[in-house]
Amino acid sequence: VQLVESGGGLVQPGGSLRLSCAASGFTFSNYLMSWYRQAPGKGRELVASITRAGSTTTYADSVKGRFTISRDNAKNTVYLQMSSLKPDDTAMYYCKVRLLISTYWGQGTQVTVSS
Repeated sequence: VQLVESGGGLVQPGGSLRLSCAASGFTFSNYLMSWYRQAPGKGRELVASITRAGSTTTYADSVKGRFTISRDNAKNTVYLQMSSLKPDDTAMYYCKVRLLISTYWGQGTQVTVSS
């Protein structure tokens, strides 16, 4: 199983970024996918999740209305569109999948929101 995140970077407050997570080594369309983030000195928190077919999404209260999670099962990729970014969104962003009893994480992509 491999999860590879990309798309992070430095952005000004109010800006946008789209993160991608390319998955391999498992049947992507069979599993719920999630994005988490971890800011310096803080624990890892769930940002958003999306069900297998993409019909249901859930979000942390802190990102509702600003972030959108989506997936392309043909490309084995999950996305996180982030808009109206705030300095508090600065963190390492990870995608995650749980397969039966094992959980897999990507290496993360850094998002820094600063003027």
